[in-house]
Amino acid sequence: MTEESRDDQGTERPAAGEASEQVEQDLDALLADTQRERDEYLELAQRTKADFENFRKRMTAEVQAAGARGKAEAIRDVVPVLDDLERAIQAAGLDPEGDSEDGLAHGVLLVFRSLRDSLTRSGVEAVDPSGEKFDPNAHEALSTVAADGVEPGVVVEVVQKGYLLGEQLIRPARVVVSE
Repeated sequence: MTEESRDDQGTERPAAGEASEQVEQDLDALLADTQRERDEYLELAQRTKADFENFRKRMTAEVQAAGARGKAEAIRDVVPVLDDLERAIQAAGLDPEGDSEDGLAHGVLLVFRSLRDSLTRSGVEAVDPSGEKFDPNAHEALSTVAADGVEPGVVVEVVQKGYLLGEQLIRPARVVVSE
């Protein structure tokens, strides 16, 4: 007779050695399935983590870019006010760095300097390209004139200063260029 035994209902059961071997095979198969699932979940978690890091970096960059765009837009609105104050000072025959006995003129000078200094602290730089070669990326040519002793394509007069915010052009300088 083989090493099989019968249970209470008379059904043959495998011997203890065969049962142990079957359990071992079942455990190995279960372990392999569990390891495969673990590897799949680990890969999924790693991909999700990488996707989230990329998303976080992209959002940080977008927030910074939006802040820079907002700052540039606000400066674009303020620059004409600075131009108007500068024209008022010139029309009154005042030195922008000087002083005045007249209270109103003195106030205009203070407001002009305060606004200019505030823009400078914010990273805004005025661009006065007199004598430079015309650059269509940074200058807006309003007209051309024949100028003696000046080679063609050089800025001979600045009608309105340009402004930069770091490397970003806020407003091009409006200029007259030699022919």
